[in-house]
Amino acid sequence: MLSRFLSCGLTGLDGRLITVEADVKNGLPQFLIVGLPDISVRESKERIHSALRNSGFRYPANRVTVNLAPADMKKEGSSFDLPIALAILGASGQIETDSAAARSVVAAGELSLGGELKPVAGILPIALEAKKAGCRTLIVPAENAREAALAEGIDVYGLATLAEAADFLKNPKRFEPVRTGIGELAEAEGRPSGTVDFSEIRGQENAKRALEIAAAGGHNILMSGPPGTGKSMLAKALPSILPPLTPEEMLEITKIYSVAGRLGGRPLIAHRPFRSPHHTVSPNSIAGGGAVPKPGEVSLAHRGVLFLDELPEFSREATEVLRQPLEDAQITITRVMATVTYPASFMLAASMNPCPCGWNGDPQHECRCTRSQIQRYRSKISGPLTDRMDLLVTVPSMTYAELTAQKHGERSAAVARRVEAARRLQTERYRQIPGVYCNAGLRSSDVEKFCRLGIGEQQMMERMYEHYKLSGRGYHRILKLARTIADLAGETRISCAHLSEAVRYRTEESS
Repeated sequence: MLSRFLSCGLTGLDGRLITVEADVKNGLPQFLIVGLPDISVRESKERIHSALRNSGFRYPANRVTVNLAPADMKKEGSSFDLPIALAILGASGQIETDSAAARSVVAAGELSLGGELKPVAGILPIALEAKKAGCRTLIVPAENAREAALAEGIDVYGLATLAEAADFLKNPKRFEPVRTGIGELAEAEGRPSGTVDFSEIRGQENAKRALEIAAAGGHNILMSGPPGTGKSMLAKALPSILPPLTPEEMLEITKIYSVAGRLGGRPLIAHRPFRSPHHTVSPNSIAGGGAVPKPGEVSLAHRGVLFLDELPEFSREATEVLRQPLEDAQITITRVMATVTYPASFMLAASMNPCPCGWNGDPQHECRCTRSQIQRYRSKISGPLTDRMDLLVTVPSMTYAELTAQKHGERSAAVARRVEAARRLQTERYRQIPGVYCNAGLRSSDVEKFCRLGIGEQQMMERMYEHYKLSGRGYHRILKLARTIADLAGETRISCAHLSEAVRYRTEESS
């Protein structure tokens, strides 16, 4: 007897409906799964065998063949356990799976040996694909239900066991769908943990100003200074002044974390990510990898911040991976089994010491490094990567008076209001340009249109271009930086003052 049930597989961030077919026929007992299953799918037969018996069902003592169609797509993960089990129950005549209602049901979930449904990764993309395909009902493990319910327009049922799933197919009216909304989930998240408020940082007003500009325009920033001057603390304060996520951005980020299995029990990512990998991280961890590639750090930082502390300590291979996503706001990973593209629109924040000992240029300490050591240390960061940093900021040592001052600086909330106002201007300005949300995302072809200079500003920029021997990329990045400074000031025109500040940050003269 043949039975069919719907499930969903993943390719990158996109779901794809999978038809699970089970055929039970006379013959020697055997369980065969075809349709390009990976190891975790092939192992499901042991989980399903035990789950059926321990849930009070009869396991067919016949030849069982399961096909996952389309057969040319690699199937991976344990989410096929539930639909395979339901298809076998249908093929063995223990439940009805050929009714019109059952044919519109999509199921995903892992089975324990006892028949309990366990959560799986990638439920949100699965729910969105089921909704897009016109399916009316989605059955998922109870722990995945609130995440799946973010795909409004499809009834989501969070169930605890295989027996409940079989009972649902017999009498769906006994169960209530899970209802949730992005707004209430975001409100429940509250303030992100681990963030530093600007008022907690003593002194370093110039670095704070640079961070405000970076946040307002989505610009990359590199901070350089001696040990203990607050570079890491400044970077950790950056998320506190970034504008809040829109509902669309929350869904986009949640899809990435869902596919990567990084939600950690949360149904929604409501705050901008702040990723800070250790300097021993591999290139594959930065870009993403695996036989079927999973998102890496550049994608996990999408719409947020990727912070690289002690940048020269990272391997050259790991940092060079950043060049393409910094330009294209996405990364394409090619493996034997699949080629996937993940979004990677992030702000890069990095810190470094000026030399191996850390005291080069510090008036209070003597540097013990030779010129060749300093040159070798700085050469660990390639010129093309440095050219992609919009703000180059020196974070100097503080005086005793600055460190012990009783007056607290401006709170992050006040800075965040200015940043949000500047971002609103940019959103309105670029509403007709797909994929551009802030000044840093402007393409070269759009810079001249939106960063137009007057005659005086053009003359000034020509002098700066010749004096600092700027590259074409550096020239455009200065214009975009000046556009952000003007937006923070609420001015429609880029002035010489805005250009002067932008050039100062761009050419390592900021201290």
